[in-house]
Amino acid sequence: MPDHAAVQSLYVHVPFCARKCEYCAFYSETASGDTVNRYVAALIRELERVAAQLRPGTIFFGGGTPSLLNIRQWETILRALDRFGLLGATEWTVECNPATVSADKARLLRDYGVNRLSLGVQSLDETLLARLGRVHNRAQVFRSFDLLRRAGFANLNVDLMFAIPGQTLAVWRTTLDEALALGSEHLSCYEVIYEEDTPLFAQLRAGAFDVDEDLACAQYEELVQRAADAGLQRYEIANFARDTRPAASSPAPAGNDAAVPAFASRHNINYWRGGDFFGLGPSATTYVRGVRTRNVSHTGLYCEHLEKGRRPLAAREQLPPLARAGEAAAFGLRMVAGWPFAEFARVTGFDLRTEWADEMDTLITRGWGKRDPHGFRLTDTGLRFADAAAELFLRSPAD
Repeated sequence: MPDHAAVQSLYVHVPFCARKCEYCAFYSETASGDTVNRYVAALIRELERVAAQLRPGTIFFGGGTPSLLNIRQWETILRALDRFGLLGATEWTVECNPATVSADKARLLRDYGVNRLSLGVQSLDETLLARLGRVHNRAQVFRSFDLLRRAGFANLNVDLMFAIPGQTLAVWRTTLDEALALGSEHLSCYEVIYEEDTPLFAQLRAGAFDVDEDLACAQYEELVQRAADAGLQRYEIANFARDTRPAASSPAPAGNDAAVPAFASRHNINYWRGGDFFGLGPSATTYVRGVRTRNVSHTGLYCEHLEKGRRPLAAREQLPPLARAGEAAAFGLRMVAGWPFAEFARVTGFDLRTEWADEMDTLITRGWGKRDPHGFRLTDTGLRFADAAAELFLRSPAD
């Protein structure tokens, strides 16, 4: 029997990259052997601090580039997870760069229970890969995908980006066709966001290119159509998954969202449904029982805190129930199914129909929302503008 009082979702941030991508605003740094080894030791100390409160149903190693860790470093982390009784997650994802995948590493991850890998492809156009600052080429994508299949992974995700400067609709169509032909169980797509303090933002400010919103919309529409044609079901703004599960794969995790496809990312659904989670590693965020904490965004300082027996915290915030419910409402509307009223009440203790009645009416009037007796969801147009729609549902902690 699962321990329902324990936190059932774990995120681990691996902050190392071979090279920082032009668009990336996440905390990461180029890897050096001594720093990575020090990070691994500190991560294990942090794992030990929270292990008694964890019964992970989902684990997600993100970055950065987790696949950049070498075999010995992975063995150290995996053995620690085993020692703390944290193996056996129903869904365990590790993000990989196509340039840093090896057969030995894939076998090791499989042996310890990793059953889902996310391949950071971003583009299959060599010019655009260079524009983004990626370290892999298109040939490595196909080689890595085949290698992971041979290693026994029956649940693979492919990450793509659209609205990249210089990416025409024709180039995007070709990328989609080639990526979908791989036959992955999941597809995640991201529109380029110009974050301050990134080289891509500096290029935009300098006039190196313009943002073409109409082209971005056309590329998004192309994505939705071609993914559907390839048998992938959209369950979030730009996340798509297959709704069949081969006999050789692990069984679908239990969940409260009957409408989501079998290969949907249960880890991400926990975020969108306002669930608790522990986040470990530099800059990682934890959200448990209404308290949000964030670790320091500095690997050396992160390690130093843990080496001295201290939590590596940079911030702590206690959210009152209404603010927590508002965040859950906002994030949950990213999902195509929206929020079933009964499910929202179960998760938050609030009734969406009373506290957010005016906001739902506003979105319905705009053509962005749709309400029926069972729930509320965004329309296709509303999903395109989900961030603006979600802002209406947020509540200040002072409310």
